[in-house]
Amino acid sequence: MNNEFTFTIKNICLDENYQPSDSTRITTNFANLARGESRQQNLRNALKMIDNSFNALAYWDNPKADRYSVELEIVSVDMEIENSGQTFPSIEVLKTHIIDHQTNERIEGIVGNNFSSYVRDYDFSVLLSEHNKGQSQFSIPDTFGDLHGKLFKYFVNSDTYKQHFKKTPVICLSVSDNKTYQRTGNQHPLLGYEYQPNESSLTEQYFKKMGLQVRYFMPPKSVAPLAFYFFGDLLNDYSNLELISTISTMETFQKIYRPEIYNANAVAGNCYQPNLSNQDHSITQIVYDRDERSKLAIKQGKFAEEYFIKPYQAILEQWSASYSL
Repeated sequence: MNNEFTFTIKNICLDENYQPSDSTRITTNFANLARGESRQQNLRNALKMIDNSFNALAYWDNPKADRYSVELEIVSVDMEIENSGQTFPSIEVLKTHIIDHQTNERIEGIVGNNFSSYVRDYDFSVLLSEHNKGQSQFSIPDTFGDLHGKLFKYFVNSDTYKQHFKKTPVICLSVSDNKTYQRTGNQHPLLGYEYQPNESSLTEQYFKKMGLQVRYFMPPKSVAPLAFYFFGDLLNDYSNLELISTISTMETFQKIYRPEIYNANAVAGNCYQPNLSNQDHSITQIVYDRDERSKLAIKQGKFAEEYFIKPYQAILEQWSASYSL
């Protein structure tokens, strides 16, 4: 059964000239920015924000705060089932590269970052919605996230992944606005103060089925914690510059997408409750369509259902039942 899936990886540079491909999830942060009349200015401003954030964190031997810049690469993973000749857009992530202008080195960063998946859209926007339709109390299907989690683990452990990437991915997301986070006594020099949520979230449970642990840190100069999903040891498996590349990239996107939390004018305290209704925040000079993002998640979930879940349902169920890692 393990030979039934093959992966193909495609890479494209995310710069001010980026144009989303037909298979890219338009709800993805970087794709949303690259649309409309302001697309080029959006991308230029976002990339500049990332560079500024990176240099602010990598301050040693960097007196003018201009030593580094970050190059972003969009990694698209297509999956083929049973040598059918038909591929499905499985996963899309960002990979960072760090340019050291002092040494003229191009340093490999972390893959993962802005993780997106059509199957995840299906699970959250179609399957979960249908499961709770007409129900008086919200519930989660017993097998929710099983298939997606196994497909992700299978890809990360595949020869294709290992040929392209030296380290396992780190996925950085925003915190949940319906949880409370308590600051702990643990402080990392780059990741900052660690926080603990008052309870597990559905996203945590979903990513756990992907084999990922989660820790919450508020980096220096940040105003709210970020969620870091990872394999292994987050604090010791990655270099300082690798971690900074993820922090600077993903916090920039969150400032644009969720300014109420990540561009707030007040810093998170010891006990922190994210608030998407917070009016005391600053707006970036970047156009982002959040309403359209929500509507497209449903559309993309139905796309996954029509072209992946239903046509290959028997194969996927059989594989999922037999696959273990």
